[in-house]
Amino acid sequence: MISEKMQAAINDQINAELYSSYLYLSMSAYYQSVNLPGFAHWMQVQAREELIHAMLFYTFVNTRGGQVKLQSIDGPPIAWPNPAKPFSDAYEHETKVTARINNLVDQAMKEKDHATVTFLDWFVNEQVEEEANADAVVRQLKLIGGEGNGLFLIDRELGTRVFTPPQVAVAAGLA
Repeated sequence: MISEKMQAAINDQINAELYSSYLYLSMSAYYQSVNLPGFAHWMQVQAREELIHAMLFYTFVNTRGGQVKLQSIDGPPIAWPNPAKPFSDAYEHETKVTARINNLVDQAMKEKDHATVTFLDWFVNEQVEEEANADAVVRQLKLIGGEGNGLFLIDRELGTRVFTPPQVAVAAGLA
């Protein structure tokens, strides 16, 4: 059985993951509006990943005998001043998600909730990848000054991203 405090924290994380999906969809819409379909595609794939993350937490709470309590999702930004800004915002957002995951681990360890610690281990590793992926694009955008022909080359590269459901989601029947 999951504690009330841990359940509440994970319900907050479900909301944060759903917001992340919403944020990346908004970034995708922005990129579509400025004719960067590869960037838009990358963000759509990211939105799908975040939705799976939310569903993993959702399933975990239910499996542990808790109750999922969905909350309102805040509206994300809808416009950015230039094509580089959404990716720098995405990187910053992922660092905040990492801090949230770390706080969940800390709470689970404090409660000696080994099942939750084990469950969260996958997310700790996933956040390393999430930050690295966003940072790699931010660095490329900085190299080209965020505009010009290089922007179109990066757009083409980002358009090749393939959504691959994580094995943990496949095993849980979520993908």
